[in-house]
Amino acid sequence: MNTNDGRGKIKHIERAQQINNFEQLRYGNITPTDIDGLIEYKNKAYVIFEIKYQEARAPYGQKLAMKRFVDDVTSNRKQAVAFICEHQVHNTNNSVNAAECMVRELYMKPYGCWKLMKKPMNLKEAIDIFILFVDKP
Repeated sequence: MNTNDGRGKIKHIERAQQINNFEQLRYGNITPTDIDGLIEYKNKAYVIFEIKYQEARAPYGQKLAMKRFVDDVTSNRKQAVAFICEHQVHNTNNSVNAAECMVRELYMKPYGCWKLMKKPMNLKEAIDIFILFVDKP
């Protein structure tokens, strides 16, 4: 597999820097949430993740949406996991390498709640472990 084919690379950095304004998409106390990443893996599983700066907390509604997404996907006989990660890139002119972000919390339906990570692990390592689990015969 060619890992240097440009996939995952930002093609239009100026567009990526634009802010989506959700102000007029309010339904009662529900507003849209953005998610930083979603991987659909071989029609078997989903990985969804959110990256926060340092110790910034994910809002309740965002975590609830991610939890419900995982629950819905797994009720369809697929696997799914959600991660909340953090980065330490202080300079906003520098990009954040998502693979190196440290996983702070994870949610899987069998747990029924968000779990704090017991050992330090970056997002790439966590996704790799999940994929090994998914690919197990």
